Amino acid sequence: MVTAPKLILLDLDGTLYVGQEPIPGAVFAVQQLRESGIPLRFLTNTTTKSQAQLVAQMHGLGFELKSEELISAPGAARLELHRLQRQLGRTIRIWPVVAEAIKADFNEFDLDESAPDYIVLGDIGAAWSLALINRLFNAMYQGAELIALHKNRFWQTEAGLKADIGFFVAGLEYLCSKNARIMGKPNPEFFQSVLTSTGVAAADTLMVGDDIDTDIGGAQQMGMKGALVKTGKYREAYCAESRVKPDLVLDSIADLMANMSA
Repeated sequence: MVTAPKLILLDLDGTLYVGQEPIPGAVFAVQQLRESGIPLRFLTNTTTKSQAQLVAQMHGLGFELKSEELISAPGAARLELHRLQRQLGRTIRIWPVVAEAIKADFNEFDLDESAPDYIVLGDIGAAWSLALINRLFNAMYQGAELIALHKNRFWQTEAGLKADIGFFVAGLEYLCSKNARIMGKPNPEFFQSVLTSTGVAAADTLMVGDDIDTDIGGAQQMGMKGALVKTGKYREAYCAESRVKPDLVLDSIADLMANMSA
């Protein structure tokens, strides 16, 4: 049981839905939270869909939300690129190694695969190859900085767990002996931007997600409380070995309201 917060942050994939199916009871749970008057924000590290596509997907699954309530890792990356551009005082050159669905989100910057200032790395599925890894390595070796949309280890699909882009981010960091800028959860700046935009303190905020590392661990490092759901990528053995201890563990998002006190 946790005290009812002043703001609830909800992970999407694995917490509210898996693939094209909502978690049983999730749509009603979000409706209950709306009726309680607690502000909601929807946070996602998903890098294969644009903002408009994600909102449309959520509506299609039956969830009520406005576009401005959804904060994505690609959106955070665009804000960071704008900040860097202002800092440098010139248009920056980027190489967006991202899914086709979100490439247009970065068209406002100069695109340059031969000598980029920044490489923006997201999920590209089966397009990974040794040749691409070597091109990325050489671009970074020549000075390009790596902006990773997130660094998740794995994610839940309808077919089971799959390795995520953290595998490639860590490999490139190792090759070049330099750290990537991580945009999505658990980046403290990502969480802080949400808190700042809502005016709610971390201590009054609850993060709900299925990833004990990025969702719960990241939130707790910011001073928030974290509720771990046993859906999506949740695995009992993995969580038992983790140093992260959730403030609340739920069978699913459907149980959240019943575990919040006034």
